[in-house]
Amino acid sequence: MAVNEVRAAGIVVFRRVCNELQYLLLQTSYGIHHWTPPKETAYRETKEEAGLNKEDLNLTDFQKALHYKAHGKPKIVTYWLAELKDPSTPVTLSHEHKAYDWFVLDKACEVGGFDDTKELLRACEAYLLSSK
Repeated sequence: MAVNEVRAAGIVVFRRVCNELQYLLLQTSYGIHHWTPPKETAYRETKEEAGLNKEDLNLTDFQKALHYKAHGKPKIVTYWLAELKDPSTPVTLSHEHKAYDWFVLDKACEVGGFDDTKELLRACEAYLLSSK
């Protein structure tokens, strides 16, 4: 890890609806309003950013770290994958986001925008399909 590397953690939340895997993405309320999984300190931020409690989620064994630059500084975000136990659990946004939606993989990659987000979502899907 670089000395000045910013560290963060996040959870990719998915649910199963009508035999489809759907991923939760939040749209930021700043900048270009990009769509991302909830991040920072995983459970705390998932609660703050999406209103989902630890008890709402089943954490899997999947873990993936993304390395990129944010505001000119190196950043590493470690993501875990968790299933929403009750697919009808409501999402409650923080002030940091202006919208949320559930997307199947292709649409999630389309709106996710960033290559590392697409890579993360594809890795999640591959893990889930191989775990059946």
